[in-house]
Amino acid sequence: MNFASDNASPVPPQVLEALTRANTGYAASYGTDDTTAEAARLMRQTLEAPKAAVYFLATGTAANALALATLCAPFQTVFCSEHAHIHEDECNAPEFYTGGAKLTLVAGGDVMTPDILRAAIESQGNRGVMGPQRGPVSITNVTEGGNLYSLDQMRALCSMAKDYGLPVHLDGARFANACIKLGCTPAELSWKIGVDVLVFGGTKNGLMDAEAVVIFDPDAPASSGFSRAQEFELRVKRGGHLYSKHRYVAAQMLAYLQDDLWRDMATRANTSCDSLAEGLSALGLDIVNDSYANMLFFRAPLRVHEAAKAAGGVYHYWGQVPSDADEPAIGRLVCSWSTTKTEITDFLAAVRSAL
Repeated sequence: MNFASDNASPVPPQVLEALTRANTGYAASYGTDDTTAEAARLMRQTLEAPKAAVYFLATGTAANALALATLCAPFQTVFCSEHAHIHEDECNAPEFYTGGAKLTLVAGGDVMTPDILRAAIESQGNRGVMGPQRGPVSITNVTEGGNLYSLDQMRALCSMAKDYGLPVHLDGARFANACIKLGCTPAELSWKIGVDVLVFGGTKNGLMDAEAVVIFDPDAPASSGFSRAQEFELRVKRGGHLYSKHRYVAAQMLAYLQDDLWRDMATRANTSCDSLAEGLSALGLDIVNDSYANMLFFRAPLRVHEAAKAAGGVYHYWGQVPSDADEPAIGRLVCSWSTTKTEITDFLAAVRSAL
């Protein structure tokens, strides 16, 4: 009953088979191989973006930080929610890769609203050389709090950024889960509503270690004077993320995109989360996040959590844990493509027994 993280899931056989195929014979290095070219072609096809530049990296931290560095000069600031992954969980990597650009946190938890984003933007860029200049807006969907931005919400945030001439970065670590839950295409959740650079996540949805950075307008100028695509490539190399045996990262993404495997795995994860939410709600427990895809937060007495964990449930608390066993605590449950019906049934039985 492992609901600790979708990072903890195994890798599907299609991906392992793709790696085996990529491991045959010799191939060109540093991303000039046929596997990388085909994976990039499929990514552009999936996103309906034939002119996009596509790059594959092994970690979400590198993908987000290098993408933001391409959009943000050292004297600018990135606008993001106060619970964004780039703020809370990346050890200042965006600040490091941008050369010192700061993050301006948009109040309101893990979900930004256009009005509060406007206030944050207006609060910066007003002090000439004395203060940070306005930089990109970074949106996370699905959010760190398990919530989903609707297409209308996303469109409104992107529109607000464009009103100030700011580019938009989308942290899509769980992008596949968001697309499935919203019933939209990847294009509808990215460039069609104003996203400039997308991180199309793979690792949380079952890949071994593969993320895609997609620059929808590769010829747009970066702050350095290079194009965005040129600058990104230089930053990847300078940052130590240009892999000599690049085909092994690309092979994972190739399998992910072929036959819509990404869609199938995200659907499985979301369906499992729906079953958990229905079961917990039927037991009278409160689901904390307003919306969810494959991750939910539920409130129950601490003793219920402890009993569920003692029965084999593996998951994390969220926020402060009370000392009184009868006081409520919040637990985070994350489903993956490999979550089974048995795990869900057994977990709900353990919670029911504890109640």
